[in-house]
Amino acid sequence: MPTSNGQMAATQMPKRTYEVAALREDDSLYIAQSTAPAIPLFEDAFSAFTHGSLIQTTMGPIAVEDLQPGDMVQTSTGEAAMLTWVGTSTFSPADAGKRTPLIRIMPDALGQSRPERTLTVGPGARILHTPANLRGLADGKQLLTPAAKFVDGVNVIEVTPPTPTRMFHICLSRHAVINVDGFEMETYHPGTAAPREVSHALRDRFVSLFPRISHLTDFGPLAHPRAPELDAH
Repeated sequence: MPTSNGQMAATQMPKRTYEVAALREDDSLYIAQSTAPAIPLFEDAFSAFTHGSLIQTTMGPIAVEDLQPGDMVQTSTGEAAMLTWVGTSTFSPADAGKRTPLIRIMPDALGQSRPERTLTVGPGARILHTPANLRGLADGKQLLTPAAKFVDGVNVIEVTPPTPTRMFHICLSRHAVINVDGFEMETYHPGTAAPREVSHALRDRFVSLFPRISHLTDFGPLAHPRAPELDAH
């Protein structure tokens, strides 16, 4: 049978395996593994933190790979929020037919103890820090800015690991800013623009990875505005 151009494009997209550990609405544990297209909507949900990144919880700093759904994570408001979702995937040249560049941030790159030690993050990472070139647009607000926007070749550099890299992202009961190695970084939220760029079928497939989410609006409001959205205006 002939296939539509959209179907053909979908079958030709590079794929990646994504793993999820999450809480359902009744707080039972949900564990799943899914292979899906390696497109930004999926990639960004699994590529913020690298192995060993320390997340501040009510029990102290815990490496992201050791977090479990149900843990209580400290947020920038001073209130803890429950960890409801952990997504992880292995990024390597062979997985998606391309290399995935990471961002390495040196100690004190964005201020004293920001970060506290060398921190490597993925393409899905956003930091609560307004770049100098966006301060006029920000109107005094703190912006969630992709880590890649801070690359300067000295204090923040782009690196491409030659070996597979395990990366993670997390959701709390609400979108929030958390402490990661002294940095204020956001938990996962798909934003308002990215989901419009994919088909309904892919959008539904994406939502199925989040057992507490039945519609993209269930992610709730953003804790802070994002730099690209203001940059676009």
